[in-house]
Amino acid sequence: MSSDSGSRRAAGRESLVEGEFAFTAEDFRHIAEILHSHAGIALNEGKAALVYSRLAKRLRTLGLRSFRDYCALVQGVDGVDERQMMTAALTTNVTRFFREPHHFDHLRDQVMPGLAERARRGERVRLWSAACSNGQEPYSMAMTVLAVLPEAAELDFRILATDIDPNMVAEGIAGVYSSEHLDAAPPMLRNRFFEKAPHSSSGVQGRDMLSANATLRELVSFRELNLIGDWPMRGKFDVIFCRNVVIYFDDATQERVWKRFTPLMNPGATLYIGHSERVSGPAVNQLSTSGLTTYRLAA
Repeated sequence: MSSDSGSRRAAGRESLVEGEFAFTAEDFRHIAEILHSHAGIALNEGKAALVYSRLAKRLRTLGLRSFRDYCALVQGVDGVDERQMMTAALTTNVTRFFREPHHFDHLRDQVMPGLAERARRGERVRLWSAACSNGQEPYSMAMTVLAVLPEAAELDFRILATDIDPNMVAEGIAGVYSSEHLDAAPPMLRNRFFEKAPHSSSGVQGRDMLSANATLRELVSFRELNLIGDWPMRGKFDVIFCRNVVIYFDDATQERVWKRFTPLMNPGATLYIGHSERVSGPAVNQLSTSGLTTYRLAA
């Protein structure tokens, strides 16, 4: 047996993927169980090649010789940081400014007039971008808010942006994006709320980088949060965006997440979800359809 074929076997266990590390069905099962327990994400064996390609880099970085060793590390008492790294590596962060634009139209035309009136009366107004990725969604929300209520940051009006991946949270806080990323933003809003970033802040040569201005940043607060973990928030929200994330959860986990949102929503609050998602479980009885993939809590 060649050394290469030996590297694809582990004590007689067949590897699921051809490569420098043995990656068995047992290894995949362990990783899938850890990811589901930590982040609620469900993986089937058809994702084996993707898991291998993304985690093989971690094995090389850590100087490990096998996925069995990697699983032992991640499952061990000292594996907290690596569990986070593993989750970040396996999480798909697809996002863009004003993604699914009908939601922002609905927020601007149907929701914001009432929220603006409340805020101007001195009432507390809160929006939440759950699974905010690198900040493009909450900054799109903020631009939509400011287009209707220019003085929002001076009132008791704030947007909470959360994500499980600390790297994405850090990018959101930085608020620096390529001009191409902002192509989908209405030009008037882009020009009003983004400015040319110092060249050194982008780290990317030959690309125009734009930075969220102070008005936009003041409206949005970024925090790390796991949707299947503890939620420290105690106040209620008037708008929640949770889009294109629960599709990675199994049915039971999806139902639990939807159910957890409703007690944190004010009467009449709006929930926006992804185009491939549907509210399920007990939350169905509390939320009514208010538009395309848009729900409203009974007032």
